[in-house]
Parts: sequence; C-alpha cells; structure tokens
Amino acid sequence: MPVEKIVNQSVAIAKTLIRKEPETVISVEEVEGEWRVTVEALERKAVPNSLDLLGRYEIRLNKNGELIGWTQKMLRRRCDTISPLQTDVGTT
Repeated sequence: MPVEKIVNQSVAIAKTLIRKEPETVISVEEVEGEWRVTVEALERKAVPNSLDLLGRYEIRLNKNGELIGWTQKMLRRRCDTISPLQTDVGTT
C-alpha cells in the first residue's frame, strides 16, 4: 500500500478513534511488516497558544492499512523543545 494511503488512513483513525484532529504527521516508518505512523494532535487549547497541550500518538497498521493498535506516546506544551536522544557518547 502506498505511503500516502497509509498516512491518510492514520489521520482518519486519529479523527475517528482518538477523536483528535491531527496537526502534524511526525513520522512514517515500515517496521517488521507493519506501518507505524506518529501524529501530533491538539489536546487542550490555551492562552497564549504556546501553552497548548499536544498529544503524540503512534498508530500501527498492517500492510493492508488495517488498524493493529494505537497508543499515546507523549504530552507536551507547544513551546517545549524536543531534542533527539544523544546516541554517541564517546570517552577519551
């Protein structure tokens, strides 16, 4: 199944089952015969909007685009910066 259809299916699942309107698709990856799509959606509106709460969800689909499962991975404020984990820690 094309990636575009997997993304569209994941967004539709977020709208229907999670009942959130995804703002961003964070990642799409094929892992061990399934698709994992991470979307970010508004959880709670705040003033100023930099304090909005955003939820990050991982949606898992099989090769045919059928739902396997979904889970919330994180909650964050819109203003929070997320840095990648440091994987190369060298010693001298």
